[in-house]
Amino acid sequence: MRQQAVNMVETLARRDARVVFIGSDLGPGVLKNMKRDMPERFFMEGVSEQHIIGMAAGMAMEGCVPYVNTIATFLTRRCFDQLAIDVCLENLPVRLIATGGGTVYAPLGPTHLAFEDMAILRALPNMTIVAPVDEIEMVKAMEASLDWPGPLYIRVGKGNEPIVTDEDTPFAIGKALEMRPAGEVALVSTGIVTARTLKAADMLAERGVTAGVLHMPTVKPLDEAAVRRVAGTARLVVTVEEHSRIGGLGSAVAELMAEEPTGARLLRLALPDAFPEGYGSNDHLMQLAGLHPEGIVASVTAALERVPA
Repeated sequence: MRQQAVNMVETLARRDARVVFIGSDLGPGVLKNMKRDMPERFFMEGVSEQHIIGMAAGMAMEGCVPYVNTIATFLTRRCFDQLAIDVCLENLPVRLIATGGGTVYAPLGPTHLAFEDMAILRALPNMTIVAPVDEIEMVKAMEASLDWPGPLYIRVGKGNEPIVTDEDTPFAIGKALEMRPAGEVALVSTGIVTARTLKAADMLAERGVTAGVLHMPTVKPLDEAAVRRVAGTARLVVTVEEHSRIGGLGSAVAELMAEEPTGARLLRLALPDAFPEGYGSNDHLMQLAGLHPEGIVASVTAALERVPA
């Protein structure tokens, strides 16, 4: 997925002279053809993340469309003030390609785990947050990013994610995708977790539980109409995300359902509000949090027992 996102920067740059790429201490082979053919639009600025956000904002003010790429934690925690003041306050078309959303960098420990990135950025006015499910949807998101009017955060998985969409699957920033029609359960997920959620829906069906899947490639702005639609028919709405249970997709859905009660109960499945202990793989941390298909099924089954029929 990351490779498709970065490659699309070169594709867009060859199409539109406004596009520039700004990296922070990335590998020497990143976009080598763009560096060779368009050196005036390729910048590798070293370990200076706060600088590159200010640099991108300045270039956007001059009519460029900057695509900034580095590790998600560095783009969010380290650059929050620059994102707020330089980018969002001015509502500039800066695109943040955030490598390693969620628990991708699990072997490197909590300093590299972006488990609160969406919470940080949801609080910023004008910021849009996109989390594609697979590389096909990532390409579509990058296509849509070129003319998006304001700041855009693109959450990128580790690569080689299961392909669950195809070329004909619709995509639009701000729009949800109903991948399975809602039943007594409505699973609402974002990013690469949607693939796991689809498997969980199949497993629930084997147990006689009808579970719809609403994929939310855009976390902000939330497709509120789509949430209302599934919440209006399901007994239980379940949000699933590779993010802290505070401030992400689950919080966005909870805020909507609290203000517009539907009668459905809400269950939020996410990473715990805690720094992970020890190190491990991405899958290991996801399994510990119950964000694997079997864990999702177990949580949903237990919650259904507490929801009136």
